[in-house]
Amino acid sequence: MINKQINNTISVDCVIFGFDFEKLNVLLVDRELKDEETGDKLFSDLTLTGNHIYENESLEDAAVRILFDLTGLENIYLKQFGAFCDPERLKKPNDQAWLKASGRDPESRIISVGYYSLVTTENVTLKWKGRNVKWYPVSEVKNLAFDHMVILESALKALRRELMYEPIGFELLPDKFTLSQLQKLYEVVLGVELDKRNFRKKIARMKYLIALDEKQKGVAHKPARLYMFSREVYEKTRKEVLDFNI
Repeated sequence: MINKQINNTISVDCVIFGFDFEKLNVLLVDRELKDEETGDKLFSDLTLTGNHIYENESLEDAAVRILFDLTGLENIYLKQFGAFCDPERLKKPNDQAWLKASGRDPESRIISVGYYSLVTTENVTLKWKGRNVKWYPVSEVKNLAFDHMVILESALKALRRELMYEPIGFELLPDKFTLSQLQKLYEVVLGVELDKRNFRKKIARMKYLIALDEKQKGVAHKPARLYMFSREVYEKTRKEVLDFNI
């Protein structure tokens, strides 16, 4: 049984990535502070999804709980990628004011463990959990509360490294997808333009990429064949190294 006493020195921040076939997005949460006496807005900005852990709660369990509490999302891919403990990470004026208003010691040191998560945005319905959550293009995010820009940039680097050698990109795609959509995913995440012919040669080595006897429906162009990712085949062949370095 989880002890619901909050640990005030350890938090979990989750970087939730989503792909909409055109761009890589990140899920951010509104943060707004109002004057208690006048009700006037003092500031508003954006944060990653995160919160403190409970005592006797594992880090991963905390990440799962926090994601659900803020977004309603369950059973999604999670990967721990780093810890953030710079003594100055909470020292910006807005962050200090936010901590004071929430009854926390603004001078205390908080260590945050980062997880990134991958979801298919078309299959996600965000649920109201008391604060607004919204998808933002990663390329357009320039400033976040606390040290969350540092965490976001670190998560993106970890995602790119992992994508080179593990088939985690399929977590960002629907169950059935085209090769063009798969290529677009790699281009968007890695920030490069890939040669179609070379890309097809590389993915031809993916034994776990299964061609289906189905084609796209409801598209203006010539419908392309659909494919699926087989985790069962992947688990059987995962000893074969996939090098997607370009």
